[in-house]
Amino acid sequence: MQVERSLREGEAREPIAPLRLGPRLKAVRVGLGLTLEEASQRTGLARSTLSKIENEQISPTFQAMQKLAHGLDIDIPQLFAPPKKRQATGRRDVTFAGQGKAHPTGTYEHELLATQLSNKKMMPFKSRVRARAFEDYSDWIRHDGEEFLLVLEGSIQFFSEFYEAIILNEGDSVYYDATMGHMLASVSDADALILWVTAS
Repeated sequence: MQVERSLREGEAREPIAPLRLGPRLKAVRVGLGLTLEEASQRTGLARSTLSKIENEQISPTFQAMQKLAHGLDIDIPQLFAPPKKRQATGRRDVTFAGQGKAHPTGTYEHELLATQLSNKKMMPFKSRVRARAFEDYSDWIRHDGEEFLLVLEGSIQFFSEFYEAIILNEGDSVYYDATMGHMLASVSDADALILWVTAS
């Protein structure tokens, strides 16, 4: 009885789709905006070989797979992993000028943006930089994730744990690993205004 049930359950399962490497390779190449000739130059594989792989006429060797991954600047698993099905969630959060959520600290005056959305992958906020020197901080700021910073007004000095301090002026930006110690100080006459986007 249990065997029959197992068989019935097995029959109900969807068959495993065969691995179709060719179309996936073509999707990657087209996504990068490359012709077969350009992909050939990047990977060191003949144009005809690439065409045959994409059309499922031949299977690439592991060495060819390595050349593909290196030349197209991707990881080998990306050639095997099927594209994720994405469905629009329809989420949207508008923050009008000056209507962000205020969050002042000793060194910054933050204005949190898009506060109505929960479980965001990014946290955007504007900050007025009150700090004027490295000594205004008791320790490095560190937290999980990566961070993007764009100077909107004024100039700042950007300090980071493993790099020399750098001056950033209006329009300049920096992207960095936020687990690395970092901090900012305004160096213009008025307190600088920056846009921060933190991603987890």
